[in-house]
Amino acid sequence: MLRFTLLGPVQLIVDDEPLTGIAPRHRAVLAYLLLNAGRVISIERLIDAMWGYDRPDTARSQIHASITAIRKVLRSAGAVRLLETRAGGYVAQPEPGQVDAQEFTELVATNELRKALDLWSGEALEDVHAQYVTGVRELWNDRRLSAYERLVEGELAAGRHSDLLDELAAQVTADPLREKLNGHLVLALHRAGRQADALAAARSYRTALADEQGLDPGHAFTELERAVLADDPALRLADAAQQAEPPRPAATRRSFLPYDIPDFSGRTAELERLAGGHHESAVVTIDGMPGIGKTTLAVHVAHRLAARYPDGRLFLDLQAHTAGREPVDTAAALEALLRQLGVPADRIPVTPGERSALWRAELADRRVLAVLDNAFDADHVRPLLPGHSETLVLITSRRRLVDLDGAHALSVDVLGEQDAAGLFARIVGERARHEPDAVREVLQLCGHLPLAIRISAARLQHRPRWTVSYLAGRLRDHRRLLDGVSAAFALSYEHLHETEQRMFRLLGLVPGRDIDPYGAAALAGISEEEAEEILEGLLDAHMLLQLEPGRYTFHDLLREHARSIAEDDGTVPVLQLLTYYLHRSRAAVDRLFPDSLSHREGIPQPTTPIPPIRNAEQAITWLDAERSNIIATAVHGPEICVGMLALAMRPYLDRQAHHDDALTLQTLALQRARKLGHARRDFEVQALSDLAWTYWRLGEYERAEEHAGQALEVCKEPYERARALLTLGNVALRRRQDTQAEQYLKQALDLTRIGADTWGEAHVLGILALVLDRADRPKEARRHLDLALALHRKVGNPAGEAVILDHLGVVLRHQGELAQARTRHEQAAALYRKLGNTADEAAALNGLAEAAGDPARSVEEHTAALALADLARNRPEQARAHDGLARAHLALGHSEQACEHGRLALALYGELGVPEAAEVRTFLEHAEESAEQDRPPGEELLEAGS
Repeated sequence: MLRFTLLGPVQLIVDDEPLTGIAPRHRAVLAYLLLNAGRVISIERLIDAMWGYDRPDTARSQIHASITAIRKVLRSAGAVRLLETRAGGYVAQPEPGQVDAQEFTELVATNELRKALDLWSGEALEDVHAQYVTGVRELWNDRRLSAYERLVEGELAAGRHSDLLDELAAQVTADPLREKLNGHLVLALHRAGRQADALAAARSYRTALADEQGLDPGHAFTELERAVLADDPALRLADAAQQAEPPRPAATRRSFLPYDIPDFSGRTAELERLAGGHHESAVVTIDGMPGIGKTTLAVHVAHRLAARYPDGRLFLDLQAHTAGREPVDTAAALEALLRQLGVPADRIPVTPGERSALWRAELADRRVLAVLDNAFDADHVRPLLPGHSETLVLITSRRRLVDLDGAHALSVDVLGEQDAAGLFARIVGERARHEPDAVREVLQLCGHLPLAIRISAARLQHRPRWTVSYLAGRLRDHRRLLDGVSAAFALSYEHLHETEQRMFRLLGLVPGRDIDPYGAAALAGISEEEAEEILEGLLDAHMLLQLEPGRYTFHDLLREHARSIAEDDGTVPVLQLLTYYLHRSRAAVDRLFPDSLSHREGIPQPTTPIPPIRNAEQAITWLDAERSNIIATAVHGPEICVGMLALAMRPYLDRQAHHDDALTLQTLALQRARKLGHARRDFEVQALSDLAWTYWRLGEYERAEEHAGQALEVCKEPYERARALLTLGNVALRRRQDTQAEQYLKQALDLTRIGADTWGEAHVLGILALVLDRADRPKEARRHLDLALALHRKVGNPAGEAVILDHLGVVLRHQGELAQARTRHEQAAALYRKLGNTADEAAALNGLAEAAGDPARSVEEHTAALALADLARNRPEQARAHDGLARAHLALGHSEQACEHGRLALALYGELGVPEAAEVRTFLEHAEESAEQDRPPGEELLEAGS
């Protein structure tokens, strides 16, 4: 068994014996990679982690030497695949349970605190030396102390104060300035009847804190000290049953398994291996070609084993081979699984690594069965695997997952003759037994592929006058044109009703993944009721699937077959579908953004009825479900309506931070507008302005400036000119070109007033106020913001109101009114949260942190802002959060953490090309001097010796 220890000396342990001979520098590199497991770490980042700015000329070659040495050791330990080279650098991918630091996190998450603390054998990274080590060591030692404090809290609540005293006193001696730890010692002594000792311990902490930091204890400690002095009855131990933390609720006993078909047949050997006895492995992979029945087998096995797994039966389609869809990524997959397991949304962390740790922790003491369907490769599912638990995971994939260590693999072939005949007979019934030779021929024509057999047999089942020989003859007639499974598909198609045939062909033209009855109605030019009836008929004939209620899709092979026979149906149906998407998206966006109706007047009214969007919840649900279908249809469909579609979708894509989709749609709109020339110059200008804004959102200021400039060159209309000038003003503001920003914004303001554009006027006033504030003209800034707020409220624009509240917070902070500033930022954050706007909520939280007046609170709020900015890929707010964290950590004396965040901020500001980069560079010089002073004496000699 292979194991890595980081919570003490850095060691690689094989079969309980530590491997020797690994140089300290190599262990430092290995530890850094393991601490960042699952992430690709570039050589530059490794060099920075090892040496910082003081890198030697041989740094790159030393890193290469370390990687080579680490690989040699891993190879000898039988873990060749643990360290991989990727395009951007190196990635460590340890198995669950191999790294003590990760196990500690999981145990703490499940409240197994004593077990978690027992993993420690010293200080974190005790015997390695590198630039990153001090900060990381402080972080992990803080986590250890936090876990110990939680443990003590529970022990005190359970009445075990006397047992704790010696251990707790030793911990306080080691960390004399830890307030919560001292508080626990004071309370334990008091409950043990040692009031004088409790008060002496409190005085000792108070004196040490004043001598070392010039501070007084916090309010909670002061109140505890007062209560001990007064022998307050409230400090006495209540009934332990009342004090103890309530147990974590058990997982909801729900099953998410799909329907288990009643006519499942054959696969006796496979069922014996999968469901016959106890599984030596917690992970089973089922691989085979498309249509072979992998999912059917996995679901059937899961239902047979369900009683053994009372804590949950989960199912997730990973969509690795679903046409028109990207595979479900790790973060989304873990969120879906955690939700199925019953974890509340507010407990699900943001990063994939933290979600993976929580997933394993939740499974640790439960018996759960999970089916992970349609996986791409081993890397796709590795983060989804359980740690040490009684969970069984069944994985299906078209690929053999040979590099998934410890998994039990089962490759599924086509059905044998007996099993294939049994499946056919179960569906067809008595007729199959009367014509064994014809049955054999049908099965051969179907290639013994379960999907093909099922479709052909279903057709025969619903044709009572047909014989099996007649079916075989019809299949035989198609052999020259269609081979194997295609023969079954073609025959099934031939015997659909004419309306079903047409719908099947038309669906083959659709670029998106799935469709609802309204979309199918638009595609075929029929009513929604007719469309739903036809779709249900295709579903009954096994020509369509329904993975979600009300939505229809193809099996991959059937989709390809539909495409192959749809060539003669032309482009009109897809144009009708695109027109439907245009008007339904307009209706949904109108419901969400009523303030922007006047900005989309160029979209014509529909010629056919569009189903109403009744409320904002339905609007966002429909847009989220159809977004990828709309983009795919715009990209691969007819070259029409794209400009209007981009116009309709713009507010939704911007607020929800779907910037990649926005760029795709807007770039396409620009290309097609330019193809049409002067006839559609309005769409060209609109696309240029949209692209400029989206690039500004992404922090790509050069591209934003380029597109806004092009828009001004070709645009005469006040509204679009004002939009372009607003973007240019925003870019100049970020670059601190304040004079230029004021000129752009004042021109934009004049244009919004000429065009009577109240929404635009309010928006420009808000940005202009920031320029005036920076020019030390706070009164003008406040007047602009007050007017902007009134205008946004007048037109009913809550998103605009949130923006202005956030700007007011910035201006108030610059004037020293921190309490009022925080109130405005909190109001802005609450509005953004209500609107689902994570990108701008990050800005409000950063503002809140900057107005905190307390570095500890700043750390907490900047961290929350960073999580949202990461989620929305909002680079300016990511940089701002790292910048704030660096300064807050330095104020707290955490110089190593300050340097780490400072470097991340510098990298982001450098990419953005903004002046803050120079300021952070100066800050880093000061922070690194502090970090150097904080290093223990002699560490430089140890570093040189390593």
